[in-house]
Amino acid sequence: MKLHTPYFAEYLFLAIVILLSVAGFWNIYFDADAHPTSYQHLHLVTNFLWLSLLTYQLRLIGKGNRASHRRAGLAVFFLAPLLVATTALLSVFSAYKGYVSGKGDFLIVQNVGVTFELGLIILLAFVLRKRRKLHGAFLLSSAMLFLGIALFFTLISFVPGFKIEGPETFGRFKTAAIAGQATCLVLGLLFVIRDYRNGWPMLLAAAFFVLNEWIRSFLAQHHMIEGLTEFVGTMDQTLTFFCTFALFAVLLAATGTYKGRHIAAAPGVQSNREEGLT
Repeated sequence: MKLHTPYFAEYLFLAIVILLSVAGFWNIYFDADAHPTSYQHLHLVTNFLWLSLLTYQLRLIGKGNRASHRRAGLAVFFLAPLLVATTALLSVFSAYKGYVSGKGDFLIVQNVGVTFELGLIILLAFVLRKRRKLHGAFLLSSAMLFLGIALFFTLISFVPGFKIEGPETFGRFKTAAIAGQATCLVLGLLFVIRDYRNGWPMLLAAAFFVLNEWIRSFLAQHHMIEGLTEFVGTMDQTLTFFCTFALFAVLLAATGTYKGRHIAAAPGVQSNREEGLT
């Protein structure tokens, strides 16, 4: 890929996210004791469909193919609710496993937090859809949430000094989390430096991990983690999935975006560099 390729930084970022996502899922599928569940299958497929859509939309923008770009963007109205719903479902399933085993769920706050934050980021992208670059930045920043989680699992699975090799190395969970959060913040800051007017959603998404960790620390100090795990873990999984899907679909439709999809922009009104991702 040539350095003058339009959106080179965005392509590179998405490529990193996809590669780290593969690494993050690797042990779930290929470890000696791997037993992936249907929940993980659904989460994997949905995540990669979303990343593929972002990449495809970026390619259409770079080519100036606005008509195809808008048509492909219609997939968001199904895929985004599905993405948020599967994230919510996996959060409930993870909490359920921790609750019934008595071991707890050390990712309970990050899982629940990221579910809400992912939905918020996508909704903001469409609330601010008339500001094309900001709209695109918000959609791209959804991948930052994927990056933070994938990087964490990659570090504890493969990287010496972070890899979990037994109970005596459990302290590395915290080290890996800090390293992942710091990496995301640096990447977010680089996007802000590159374009301070429109790059800040990337930094905002990265900052959510720090916010979630602060919430986790607060809840732990007040002995509320177990209660949160029980509350989330005892939620009906099927109901959670369908209610989350329906609620987010309604919220997305309430932005008024879908009604305006059939209205084509006048030729030459905006350059392809001003287009968003959908």
